[in-house]
Amino acid sequence: MAKFKIELKREECIGCGSCEAVCPENWELKDDGKSMYKKAVISEKEYDCNKQAEEICPVKVIKIKKM
Repeated sequence: MAKFKIELKREECIGCGSCEAVCPENWELKDDGKSMYKKAVISEKEYDCNKQAEEICPVKVIKIKKM
């Protein structure tokens, strides 16, 4: 089973919450108003949800790469 790594440029996050809206299983807004993943390494099963988060991000700070 493939594994994927999430790369996040958190300092560039605008805190819109889109990633959390489409993938609450792995994304949340923190106290500083910026999004953060709950885990950086995800399985194929978790890929689709996180890919939606990557695609919906208006500032494109989320990247998912195959390991």
